[in-house]
Amino acid sequence: MRVCRPPRREGTLRGMDLYRDAREFPRTLRGRNLVASAADLAAGGMTERAARWRSGHGRINRVHRGAYLLGPDLPDLLDRVRAALLVAPSYAVVGYHTAAALFGFGIVSSPEIHLVVPMGGLVLHRSGILAHESHLLVDKPIEVLGVPCTPAARCAIDLARALRRADALSIVDAALAAKACTPDDLAEEVDRHRRLRGVRQARDVVAIADPRAQCRQESHLRLILHDGGIVGLVPQYPVGDEYGFVNYCLDLADPVRRIGVEYDGASHLDRDRLRHDRERHNWLEGNGWRMRYFTDRDLYRRPEAIVRIVRTVAAQLP
Repeated sequence: MRVCRPPRREGTLRGMDLYRDAREFPRTLRGRNLVASAADLAAGGMTERAARWRSGHGRINRVHRGAYLLGPDLPDLLDRVRAALLVAPSYAVVGYHTAAALFGFGIVSSPEIHLVVPMGGLVLHRSGILAHESHLLVDKPIEVLGVPCTPAARCAIDLARALRRADALSIVDAALAAKACTPDDLAEEVDRHRRLRGVRQARDVVAIADPRAQCRQESHLRLILHDGGIVGLVPQYPVGDEYGFVNYCLDLADPVRRIGVEYDGASHLDRDRLRHDRERHNWLEGNGWRMRYFTDRDLYRRPEAIVRIVRTVAAQLP
């Protein structure tokens, strides 16, 4: 696959760590602005010079060369997608990061609008649009919020082949958590991508993907432990009391040996949250759980320490 890369620019779509937030994101899109081409404006009596002047003074929004947004609202992702499709060939479909955001698993950010076109087709050269030429045809695009997209499983596997390994697992976890596709859909799509670059990585992460994961860091933590030979950890494991009431859910747990592994993010710095965490920790330790907590520094600077610490806990058990 060849990728035509225009100059990068700042975008409005941010990566989302929580898979719940990514699932909710498509519901926030309105796409209220009218999309118009330069020819549409000319037909209405607005010259190209006048369009440039109005764009420069904030009267209209020039999104791409030859594509404008007319309306009082700030453009959202759906507006930008429609503007990109206006200047794209008719066979272009939305894919990769952009389609993932529309499907509800856009947890890896990108400022560009990503489109997929057949290999050898017309290639776009527009700032803010990233066109991916692909040997795999998109036979049946899926319409999402009124725009044609690659199917969700195709989108997830395209990203799983292209992203770094930790984010590849996050994307597949998030796609399953959003119920955008099933494990069987992903396995079938991996088979379609055989012999393409990155398919081995995609196959590996599909094999260990889990819809119970709730955030990127939790997926990254699980991958670090898996690669370190610590397997069988259950995401979001419910821990109950002697009466069967669920008191807490652990990010990752070995329920047989009662080992809990958790990621502590920025939210844990809040004083009320800290009090709750201490109470929670004491209850779990008092009920036979051996808890270990890790931060972003552990995940991204010393992953080997995570494996060593968890192994040490397991080795201390009878």
